[in-house]
Amino acid sequence: MSDANDPELTQAPARKALGQHFLFDPNILHRAATAAGSPAGRTVIEVGPGPGGLTRAILKEGATKLIAVEADPRFAAALLDWPEAKDSRLVVIEKDARKVRWEKVLEELGAETPAMIIANLPYNVGTVLLIDWLKAGAWRGEMALMFQKEVAQRICAAPGTEHYGRLAVLSHAVTKPHIAFTLPPGAFKPPPKVDSAVAVLEPLSEDQRFPHLDKLEQVAGAAFGQRRKMLRAALKPFAKKHGLKAEDWLQGLGIDPTARAETLTQDEFRRMAASLVK
Repeated sequence: MSDANDPELTQAPARKALGQHFLFDPNILHRAATAAGSPAGRTVIEVGPGPGGLTRAILKEGATKLIAVEADPRFAAALLDWPEAKDSRLVVIEKDARKVRWEKVLEELGAETPAMIIANLPYNVGTVLLIDWLKAGAWRGEMALMFQKEVAQRICAAPGTEHYGRLAVLSHAVTKPHIAFTLPPGAFKPPPKVDSAVAVLEPLSEDQRFPHLDKLEQVAGAAFGQRRKMLRAALKPFAKKHGLKAEDWLQGLGIDPTARAETLTQDEFRRMAASLVK
């Protein structure tokens, strides 16, 4: 239920070019706002707030500071009129989220970290933003992110499953991901053509996190680039660039050169990436 003094959500049509699909159901918005735990007393980052449904839900749950990044000037301007924006509890940044220097923004605002990230992400930038956040430092905390269902499955997939690939390898290197719930197209306005899902990514402890995500991304990208091939063939050009013979390199790491990327564990990918760190 909305309070009588709640600001009205902006009624403006979604723009296909920005990948916008809006949620208005208060129950769904509450679930999304709390999927990664309570935001009460926390700094929260939201990307693509649009009309502000999820923004309102996060504020109602007691976030100390909510940083909303919105590229669409129609919605950014409307959010700036909210009472919470007037008292700086809601900070609105009108910018393409891919260009935001998150750590700098948090530092300039004096925001407490680690910050939660809760967002119904625009479909056309979701994966790019996630990889950026996975590589982030200690400022980034729990994440609850709405994606197309297939993307959420790729983030959370286990070895040997249909959706396992580079994204799952990266996600599991620094977080413990799972799908919290799924939504049909009809939950959104306008409805997308596919189901959606909220993926929750809980940070691993410092001793469990893999620190060399750039190397891991390179190895996983090369291995899954030709996923039907055995590793010794799929990784041959990549290994050569690093002055290595693929079969010897893999055997030296205790990895079967005849295996395929989809069967490798997180530990095996980590071993390959770690061996490339100078």
